[in-house]
Amino acid sequence: MGRAYEVRKASIQKTGAMKAKTYSTFAKEIYLAAKKGSCELESNRDLKRIVEKAKRAQVPSDIINRAIEKAKGVGGEDYHEVIYEGFGPGASTLIIKTLTDNVNRTVGMVRAAFNKVNKSLGVSNSVSYNYDYLAVISFKTDKEEEIFEALLNEGIEPVEFEKEDAELVISVEPTNINRCKDIVEGIISDVEYTIDEVGMYPKNKVELSEEDKEVFLKLYNMLDEIEDVTEIYHNVSNV
Repeated sequence: MGRAYEVRKASIQKTGAMKAKTYSTFAKEIYLAAKKGSCELESNRDLKRIVEKAKRAQVPSDIINRAIEKAKGVGGEDYHEVIYEGFGPGASTLIIKTLTDNVNRTVGMVRAAFNKVNKSLGVSNSVSYNYDYLAVISFKTDKEEEIFEALLNEGIEPVEFEKEDAELVISVEPTNINRCKDIVEGIISDVEYTIDEVGMYPKNKVELSEEDKEVFLKLYNMLDEIEDVTEIYHNVSNV
């Protein structure tokens, strides 16, 4: 199956997460995007995309607006995106994306989760070399030929371009995602994305025994409960 399946799996795993954590994560990402560039949506494409995504996730407007207003001030939190890589039970691996204002606190909590199941964190690239870093979008359309031609004309060659259940799924290098969406939105003015993700997707999946799966889920849930953790990617097929 294609990248869309991997994204849907990740989405399913996150459905039980508390709304408060979702709101907090988007508030941090919006603040960071606004702090790095302009606080005006029309002149800051990254900020605009994150706000659009937050609205689709039903994040309240007052949380979005407060994060932008906060970025206009002097000082404030200094958030950093930090990625951790680790080894789970069996042949499972995990990549944990965090957004934190206290790296020591975050790494301590992530390491503690691994220690509780007798597993360990790895060094940089000990896991990620087995993953692809991609941007994936999906939407309903019957204009796939026109979109494909337009992408090629702009020098964007999709990693994957496929139709699944009446939806077109496009995977591109993350650096091309804004240009890709501009092309799509130029052809479909009222496009509604059902998938809009940038993440790490395993090149190969593994299946765990029931015993290892139980340990893996325990680890996954402990990591997911850490407020600073925003995404968890893994290579397990049977969870």
